[in-house]
Amino acid sequence: MAGQAARPKGFKLLRTALSTRKSGSMLAFGFSSGLPFALLIGTLNAWLGELKVNLATIGVLSWIGLAYSFKFLWSPAVDRLALPGLSRLGRRKSWITFCQAVLVLALLGLSVTDPLTNIGTFALIAFVAAFASATQDVAVDAWRIDVADEVTSVELLSAVYQFGYRIASIVGGAIALFLAARMSWPNVFQLMAGAMAVILVIAVTVAPDTPRPPGREMLEGIAAKGEIDRRSRTIAMAIVAAAWAWAISKIVIFMVSMLAERPAGVKPPSVGDFTKAWGPWIIVATVFVPLVVAATLNWLQARGAATQHEAAEPARGVRAAADFTYGALVAPLAELSRRLGWGVLVIIGFILTYALCYNLWSSFAFPFYLDYLKYTKDEVAFASKVFGIIMTMIGISFAGYLLARIGKFPTVLLGSLLPPTGNLVYADLADGGPRIDAVSHALMLDRLVGVFGFDERMVRLLLAISYENIATGIALTAFVAYLSGIVSKKFTAVQYALLSSLTFLVGTLGKGAVGEAFDKYGYATTFRWTAAFGFLSALFVLLEWIRSSRAERRASREAADLAKAPDQPDTANRQPA
Repeated sequence: MAGQAARPKGFKLLRTALSTRKSGSMLAFGFSSGLPFALLIGTLNAWLGELKVNLATIGVLSWIGLAYSFKFLWSPAVDRLALPGLSRLGRRKSWITFCQAVLVLALLGLSVTDPLTNIGTFALIAFVAAFASATQDVAVDAWRIDVADEVTSVELLSAVYQFGYRIASIVGGAIALFLAARMSWPNVFQLMAGAMAVILVIAVTVAPDTPRPPGREMLEGIAAKGEIDRRSRTIAMAIVAAAWAWAISKIVIFMVSMLAERPAGVKPPSVGDFTKAWGPWIIVATVFVPLVVAATLNWLQARGAATQHEAAEPARGVRAAADFTYGALVAPLAELSRRLGWGVLVIIGFILTYALCYNLWSSFAFPFYLDYLKYTKDEVAFASKVFGIIMTMIGISFAGYLLARIGKFPTVLLGSLLPPTGNLVYADLADGGPRIDAVSHALMLDRLVGVFGFDERMVRLLLAISYENIATGIALTAFVAYLSGIVSKKFTAVQYALLSSLTFLVGTLGKGAVGEAFDKYGYATTFRWTAAFGFLSALFVLLEWIRSSRAERRASREAADLAKAPDQPDTANRQPA
């Protein structure tokens, strides 16, 4: 009993949270999000490569990844539309269940389709699977935020989600490859479909959910006195709709061009070139344009301009559809900018810089290990795919403990400092690892690892990867927890999908410049410069910490004043004795 009494509070909170039905469901949903991504983006290419499918065809299939990059485009539908026949399962569970059923069928469809003779059908099924997987991600992100409470906080659910996702990465990657060496690829995908079916049962029978708000409630809110008038809503909606329509049409046109027949020897358009050239503008059109429009509407409303002087009748027909679209696309960002004010700029700065270090250089990891450092493929495969994933899961577990023990912002701040420091570790590795060797000798890690037959050179790689992956596990878990905590439960899916898409903007813009810097200045120098820029995220975290603390104190004072108000004597109407 005494030992239990002395156990840290953070451990008790973590143990209580992990024992709930929500945490078990979150682990399953994290797994169901990670498994199709691992299968479709990585393992599928191994199957096609083994069949000697030409690289150009495999390159065409890479466009299915666009579904994950631009999933925020259809997040309003996930947030607002009810699925016929499934809505009784719950607001989020209905979408999760539908997407998982599609994934089970799609994986089975891939298993019975011969990519050598029916590559078109195979590619179409793969795209349907990717689209369902990306849509499931939107619903799962929203579910995590909706069901969080004081016992099972959003921070701990975020850690559990990351843990489930990484387990799925191992199952859909290393274990799938292990099975493929002992059975046919169709049988492997059938087993994976079976795993998804098990998660589907959990989604239907075990996972809790929140009720869907009535659609008329949103329309009545828009029609209330003091809200933006119909003319201003129409102008705002026209601007936002035009921006979103342009973005969606740009992606659809590109996808059609990928599938179009072309003369022999002519390569299809590059997904990488498309995302580099148009990805940032699509983000601008779908995130920043609506944000500017929303901020303008808030500015007008605060000054009593462009508002309804009396409550209007809730719209019907075409006008109701327009108001519904306004509520799905513009209202979420209007609420976000109104609630956060200028703080939304701090948050955008935080999002853009927090993911900088591990988003920018991930594409260059294998050239760095194989070509520059001259490690073998087997060494890199073990260090990054086996040992590295284990280290990431340790980082995720530690982040969950820290979130429960020391709180959200201290963990987020730690997560902003660790990845840039990891880049400095890689800079030392590029210089030959003198400081890594010194740490290894001081802690006698070289002797410990030497027991397993690794030489000093391999010890350097394992230490660098272990630090980076633990740091990334902590940082990613803290980032997801923070982002989950700032969105409104009224507009969960849209706000989270739009804000998280900003990390895609960083990767798209920065990778080309970093690649050129590696060629021009070398790995060590570039790692140091990216670390310096990465430390900027700590400044934004501190600014957001200050802003959030002030907002909480202000809300507490207002709540206290409101609580005291009924107790004040009514001196105005008191008659003299």
